[in-house]
Amino acid sequence: MVPSRFKLVFFVPISHTQQVLQHLFASFPTSLGAIGNYRQCAFLTRGTGQFMPVDAAQPTVGAMGALERVEEDRVEIQVNDSGPEDKNLKDAIRELKKVHPYEEVAYDVYRLENF
Repeated sequence: MVPSRFKLVFFVPISHTQQVLQHLFASFPTSLGAIGNYRQCAFLTRGTGQFMPVDAAQPTVGAMGALERVEEDRVEIQVNDSGPEDKNLKDAIRELKKVHPYEEVAYDVYRLENF
């Protein structure tokens, strides 16, 4: 059986990008960022994220009710998953939420096809 492959995309302040990546790669050395004979593969794009903390938010940066803009990296990492019910992917997302500096982590998951 061919393992499932996913693309995990998340946004992180540039000040924390390498810390988050190092933690994730150390936690999942063979399933996260592994492409063929290469390890710790990721694609990073710099941009500006914006958000406004409301209600009971506890923002790492910014103030309640004020629009905040932060220089962030968009990080794209392949996740290889041969476990039941996409266990590696779910574990990677759980770990990302633990190590990420934001209270709410913005992330996307795409299923990759094998051709």
